[in-house]
Amino acid sequence: MIRPTEIFLVVAIGLFWGLNWPAVKTILGEVPPWTLRAIGLSTGALLLMVVAYAARQSLATSRREMVWLAGAGLFTVFGFNIFAAFGQLFTATSTATIVAFTMPMWASFLSALFLGEGLSTARIFSLGLGLLGLFVLVSDDAAAILSRPTGILFMLGAALSWAVGTVLLKAHTWTVKPLARSAWLVTFSAIPTAIGAFLFETPLQQSLPSPAVLAVFAYHIVFPMVVCHAAWVVLVERLPVQLAVIGTLLIPIVGVLSSGLLLGDHLSWSKIAALALVLSSIVLAFRKPSAQAAGS
Repeated sequence: MIRPTEIFLVVAIGLFWGLNWPAVKTILGEVPPWTLRAIGLSTGALLLMVVAYAARQSLATSRREMVWLAGAGLFTVFGFNIFAAFGQLFTATSTATIVAFTMPMWASFLSALFLGEGLSTARIFSLGLGLLGLFVLVSDDAAAILSRPTGILFMLGAALSWAVGTVLLKAHTWTVKPLARSAWLVTFSAIPTAIGAFLFETPLQQSLPSPAVLAVFAYHIVFPMVVCHAAWVVLVERLPVQLAVIGTLLIPIVGVLSSGLLLGDHLSWSKIAALALVLSSIVLAFRKPSAQAAGS
């Protein structure tokens, strides 16, 4: 049975990760992508370790589990964040958000293929409603997408990377607790981003961002990097992959709406229609929790 805690986690992830899309776009105006991810992930990893320690969740684990943590982290956190950062450089934030959240489609397919999670009729219909909402959102920008596909390809890479990482998280029986697990996932992702920053950019020679961007950066680290990564690990552990990812469909709606309010994106009829479709898909996914949970 889906408990209020899981519903709270879905809402928190939808809100904080949704607001992260305009936040990252704002930061990218003054901080290059590798440096952005290196600072965000490194600081987030340290904070998650402190939180895990305060919660008395040991960071110690076996060498074999470290391999699983490294693999899941490189796909779930590193791959998604790097692809998404570059994707936002080449396309509008609203479009980037939409394409990234084709992730549920890939994760549902991969979990059915490798984890044996059944695709019930209600779950397929719920996922279909959500994906239809994303299609409606992207329909207005079809011509622009076809003329400049670079950003879309980066965002598809982000979606696929997150989907593979989510399946890896679900495939392994973990001994390390969720907060400690999140700390390791982000830590293993921070290492290659730091290397990338020094190889491709000059982080030590860059000027300090403006106070406004520093404030947005603080939000980016505390909520999307720390709170959301910890919440996502807990959510994937408690729910079937297909049900967990349907909940994430709230994120692009928050991302698109907040991009309109904060970045000046136009709120068209297609965005309003997509909001109704995606929210309907989430309501349907949670309508009969006992039947959904039984499939896990």
